[in-house]
Amino acid sequence: MPRKSLTPIPVAPVERIMSESGAKRVSASGAERMAQEISEIAHSISESAVKISKHSGRKTVKARDIRLAFDTGSF
Repeated sequence: MPRKSLTPIPVAPVERIMSESGAKRVSASGAERMAQEISEIAHSISESAVKISKHSGRKTVKARDIRLAFDTGSF
């Protein structure tokens, strides 16, 4: 029976990205760990983007807020 992922990011696309990046084989635990790390990074970027949108007087987070949060490394 397949293990249930503990992250909101599906493991299969993560495995595919790792394979496309040159990994010959990816263990289930390796893919799960990568999904956890990606989830944490996405959460941090999201928090920063929310702050940027609020600072701009908006409730809606836009693509430019995410780009700015990512580009400035404010996560």
